[in-house]
Amino acid sequence: MGHTYSISDLAKEFDLTTRAMRFYEDMGLLQPERTGPAGRNRVYSSRDRARLKLTLRAKRLGLSLVDAKEIIDLYESPRDTAVQLEKFLQVLSQHQQQIEAQMQDLQANMDELKVHQREARALLAKTQAAKAKP
Repeated sequence: MGHTYSISDLAKEFDLTTRAMRFYEDMGLLQPERTGPAGRNRVYSSRDRARLKLTLRAKRLGLSLVDAKEIIDLYESPRDTAVQLEKFLQVLSQHQQQIEAQMQDLQANMDELKVHQREARALLAKTQAAKAKP
């Protein structure tokens, strides 16, 4: 069966709350086995651990959990790898466009901020010059 993990093992390893782990399970990203009374105990496999690692990597890239799940599921499917890679590249390309748009917005904000700084410095210089005159 391979190595297994408890919810607290994985939560601790990846610095997550158990609530976040249950949310990933609800999203279908993790599929632990249920054991114990009324199936209350979750037992995670090495596959779950790998999926969690990929999910967190996708999140760091800024992908939605839905996109992350789709990509991870594609990787695990026995279908043609080219299809999976094309989908992955498509998602990454869309995300790149979003980041580039955000960077343009930030640059516009920065340019505007610099204009205001120049204007404020010019006004301050005028004010100080006026005060200095007897």
